[in-house]
Amino acid sequence: MPSGEPSVGAGRRAKAVAVVAATTVVVTACVAGSLLLGGGGDNAGAVASTSHSPTAPAPASATPHVAETERPVIPGWKVVVNPDFGTAFDVPPDWDVKPPSEAYGFQDRKLDPDDPRNWSRFIIAMSGYALLRDDWCVPDIDENGRVVGSELAGAGTKGAQGAGDTGQVALNGAPKWVYGGYTQPDKKSIVSDRTAKPYTTKSGVKGSIAWARSRNAPRRNACSTDGKAVTFGFRNSAGGYVAWSLYGATGVRDELPDSTIMRILGTVRLHGKPRKP
Repeated sequence: MPSGEPSVGAGRRAKAVAVVAATTVVVTACVAGSLLLGGGGDNAGAVASTSHSPTAPAPASATPHVAETERPVIPGWKVVVNPDFGTAFDVPPDWDVKPPSEAYGFQDRKLDPDDPRNWSRFIIAMSGYALLRDDWCVPDIDENGRVVGSELAGAGTKGAQGAGDTGQVALNGAPKWVYGGYTQPDKKSIVSDRTAKPYTTKSGVKGSIAWARSRNAPRRNACSTDGKAVTFGFRNSAGGYVAWSLYGATGVRDELPDSTIMRILGTVRLHGKPRKP
């Protein structure tokens, strides 16, 4: 199991698929189960194309990571912006902030990630995201012969159209991140909040939060871990429901503390006019 130094292995999560400006799909060796692009609709704000490159780096995006006028709430931290849903939040300086035109999510590990027909089939996805130590687990070969690996944690936002309230957004999101990233195909090891709790960020955004964690999930290889996730459901300036989520590995020496997660969550704020409902 991963601890201080990255350990070899992979499995529960698989490949990260990023969509850049909705024109190029880029697969990188990061996350062990099956990561998929956060394609269409309200889930991530990106659409897959038919260009697929397992090794090429993502082309430079014309959209900057952060608006020049946006400053972190916490000095020295980095700002993550999602212009599609009009949100922003901060992450510590050791996180890697991705371009807002990229999307990221978990695909059913039984599906072939190299099949274009599966690019829009995902368990959950997000955009406007950042990753913590995406080389934390050294890439290795999974049971399907693919090179995969894992980051320590990730956070981002997605739309939640159709939700009835912010509590529903929170309760629906957290267990899906744990299932997609750490336990699939097992669901019995996931322990989730049954009710969401009211929460207000430092900027005054009101909504609801819920947690989910896995306990003793089946291990497929040396890189498998249990995981945790928290989702904050709220409304953006256009009145649309939005889900902010953070997931991470648990039971490891480098586990992201809940106190740090809550500090990151506290920086979630509205930013600009949403491009989507």
